[in-house]
This record gives sequence, C-alpha cells and structure tokens, in this order.
Amino acid sequence: MLHEYKTIERPVENTLLKEKGSKFIGFAFPVNNEVELKNALAKIQSEHPKATHHCYAFRIGLNGENYRANDDGEPSGSAGLPIYNQLLANEITNVLVIVVRYYGGTKLGVSGLVKAYKDSAKITLEESEIIVKELETEVDIQFQFNQQNVIFTLLSRFDAKVLHFDANENCILTASLKTMLKESISEKLSEMQHISFKFKD
Repeated sequence: MLHEYKTIERPVENTLLKEKGSKFIGFAFPVNNEVELKNALAKIQSEHPKATHHCYAFRIGLNGENYRANDDGEPSGSAGLPIYNQLLANEITNVLVIVVRYYGGTKLGVSGLVKAYKDSAKITLEESEIIVKELETEVDIQFQFNQQNVIFTLLSRFDAKVLHFDANENCILTASLKTMLKESISEKLSEMQHISFKFKD
C-alpha cells in the first residue's frame, strides 16, 4: 500500500521559452482536486486572454489515475502529450502544467511544437521544488468531556492535527494523521471505553 507521493511544493509561474518568434510561457500548480484545477486554468486564461493557445496536462491521484492532456487547438498530440510526459518523467502527481503560446508568425511543424512544449514544461518543472507528501486520513472521535486529556495525549503521540473540536458533555473531534498510522491509532482507540470513532475515506 502506497502512503506517499511526489508533487510540487508551490506554484511556478511565467517561465519563458522563445522559438522562432513564438513565446511559450510555462506554469505549474499543485492541485488536489477538480475545483483547484479549474481555478488554476481560469486564472491563466484570464491573465492571458490574447494567447493563441492554452495547452495543459495534469495528473491527480495517488497513482496519477485521473489525468488529461489538452492540445487546445494545436495539432493532435503535439502539445498536451509532451507536457504530460514531463509529469511522468518527474514521477509527480497532483500537478497541473499549463503552457501558454503566443504565435510569432513562423510555423514550427509538429516536431517543432512537440519539442517546444516539452522543453517549456521541462524548464517549468525544473524550477519547481519536488517534495514527497505523505497521505493523510481524517478521523472523527466522540468521547466524554472528562476524557479530553487522554484523547489529546494520544493524538499528540501520533502527531495528529486537530481540525475541529466541539467540547460538550459529549465531545466531538476531527483530526488528521498520516495514513500509515491509521491501524495503530485504531487499536489504541478500540481499547478505550466510552469512545466511538470512524475514519473518513
């Protein structure tokens, strides 16, 4: 079972590649879901409304199972795929790379386009900081008010982050922790009385 993946730490914007008068401007964004993906695409489209093409590729999911390569009007396979192949080459996921092209008057041909989009994506990803992220899981725990100390001590032992805490006679708490520790904390919680918990998938 995989508990970690490689991605980029923060966005990279406006890397520039010039080829026979055409300008290729590269962007890379860490994205975790479709909403973040759409927001990043909309941002670049609004910043570069006069660009000839907004080509992109993304991979989302632990194994990059959600992916797409978009040529945005360039000849089929000449833009999105070379960008996507750079994501594969770097073994990264949860990343969107966009290459904006301003046409410079000289046609590059399919092989020229493939090279330009590949190089632009490569330069952009070379500027990014690739990090390893561990998968996290959220857990909801219900317990009695007088058990707070025990629960918080346990959570800190597992390096869990408290996301939400509702302190009443019956307390409800949501915490996130590394997925690889899920079974260990389950065992500890199961041994305690007056506690119920469930993990969110």
